[in-house]
Amino acid sequence: MADSTDRTASSKQEEFHNYRERIKCSPEEEARSEKQHFWNVINAFKYYRTHVHERVNRAERHFRCLPDHHQKLLPNFLPNLSKLRYCIDRNQEVLQAIVHNCIHMFENMEYGEDSFLKEDPRKVRPASTFDMDKLKSTIKQFVRDWSEAGKAERDTCYKPLIDEIQRLFPPDQCDVSQIRVLVPGAGLGRLAWEIAHRGYSCQGNEWSFFMLFSSNFVLNRCDEENTLTLYPWIHQFSNNKMSSDQTRPVVFPDVNPQSLPEDSDFSMVAGDFQEVYTDPDIWDCVATCFFIDTAHNVLDYIETIWNILKPGGVWMNLGPLLYHYENMANELSIELSYEDIKAAILKYGFELELERDSVSSTYTENDRSMLKYLYDSVFFIVRKPVDQLINGDQTPKDGQMEDSLYTGNTEGKKT
Repeated sequence: MADSTDRTASSKQEEFHNYRERIKCSPEEEARSEKQHFWNVINAFKYYRTHVHERVNRAERHFRCLPDHHQKLLPNFLPNLSKLRYCIDRNQEVLQAIVHNCIHMFENMEYGEDSFLKEDPRKVRPASTFDMDKLKSTIKQFVRDWSEAGKAERDTCYKPLIDEIQRLFPPDQCDVSQIRVLVPGAGLGRLAWEIAHRGYSCQGNEWSFFMLFSSNFVLNRCDEENTLTLYPWIHQFSNNKMSSDQTRPVVFPDVNPQSLPEDSDFSMVAGDFQEVYTDPDIWDCVATCFFIDTAHNVLDYIETIWNILKPGGVWMNLGPLLYHYENMANELSIELSYEDIKAAILKYGFELELERDSVSSTYTENDRSMLKYLYDSVFFIVRKPVDQLINGDQTPKDGQMEDSLYTGNTEGKKT
């Protein structure tokens, strides 16, 4: 019988094995799972109207439960609910436009025809609370990335990265079209678009179908400024100073996404960051914004970025550490302090060039809400040295570390 030390070692070995193998399955199972997820997201877009109308109907039922003399004190309550219903229907029109033909948005993946594309509302089934929350968050992303209302937030979060790219790769000193910049976690694509708009070769990478459908729509289907309207705040029933704040519109896009020069090298690639980007020494710059805390293990991201950067390439990051998997059941999540992350980055071999440890930033903020979240973000720039050393070893690093936790050769799906 093994003693306790052996059992502990065996348990740790099994956990490590599960960690490395947990996302692996047969190609058929993986394709079936991805297709199901694809259609679940389509269904969430189509279920939106029903879902939010149910919330408004609940508000009306509660109101009608009040005594008559209380109802008479609130003459604008029901008219405001009518405005909300109007806004819900207008939002659904935009969401329907987003999912239209998205089945064909990937070059190397087809998901087949499906009854969800039909307009018969009876074909739409209830979506999960998780998916509906993701969709509501995606609607607010249009404010952050593609509206004039989001400019202040973009100036705080995106401008520092863009300014540093232009400082490190000056347009008057190099051919910026040959500078390859990668933006993982690109969301709706505005940061990557802005970098490409300045002449750099830029690729955005995104995993979420919610974001991919929406970025595909705004980047490839919108060709005029401020022609579309969303009502992103109608889901917020608390902390409103004025009823009209809940139903105020936001128009988008504030720029023509199709206004990039014809010779621009700009693309969006779908897929898991660690699986898509495995070729070493490819990128001059990796720019991450509100991204590294999306990892199960942020050390995996550090390893991937080290591998894909050219010798002499730079990684710049801005954002907080709100770990996405922290409270998810059955999901591995390693929550590290910035102190630990910084130490790991330096031990890995990166050289610190710039650090600002207190950058006030917001994320899809409702500027008229009585409740606001302010992140005290960190901004840093590190460089992969030309002579690649790691952990004090004087031997140049050759390829990935032998104890790499994830490997993958999944081809990215271009949009």
